[in-house]
Amino acid sequence: MTEAPKTLRDLSGASPQPASLADATLVVIDAQNEYVEGPIALPGSAPALNAIADLLAQARAAGTPIVHVVHRSPAGIFVEGTKGAEIAPQAAPQGDEPVFSKGLPNGFTNPEFDPALKALGRKNLILVGFMTHMCVDSTARAAVDLGYGVTIVENATATRALPGAVGKPARSAQEVHDGALAGLADLFAVVAPNAAALGK
Repeated sequence: MTEAPKTLRDLSGASPQPASLADATLVVIDAQNEYVEGPIALPGSAPALNAIADLLAQARAAGTPIVHVVHRSPAGIFVEGTKGAEIAPQAAPQGDEPVFSKGLPNGFTNPEFDPALKALGRKNLILVGFMTHMCVDSTARAAVDLGYGVTIVENATATRALPGAVGKPARSAQEVHDGALAGLADLFAVVAPNAAALGK
């Protein structure tokens, strides 16, 4: 029987324990209406937004810092002032929760984002939002480069189907989602299946 593959995290002895709401900042990435309807609507956006809403409620009750990131483009999709660019109601900020805009997949390309996170004094980030293979992935990898520990909540993220590369068959949204998380779990993040699996 072939031995199950090990992640680089396993081989390095990194902790498999997800972050907890007590010691992390919750980062909601691009939970915007473009992913609910329109040309890039995601098949998994509805259940993911419900999971995000539940996690936001838990984080607010626990006093966990919450930070929102949104994508902005000058034309096409995510254009400021359009319905598509608005944060979906399930994930809407409350109170003084900050919102950071970006024009690239990686949230840290906004120069105010990292200083704001560091000012909160928490080394761990819990990432949720859209899309798994794009902005969640890019932000997670950059976060590790900057010294953060990253946890991603699987059922609070989603993505879309993609054409296959180099002549390969197209990949379903689920395949792209699972592949992105597998790549991140190799080194860059602990992947928790849902909020209930977060650390205590």
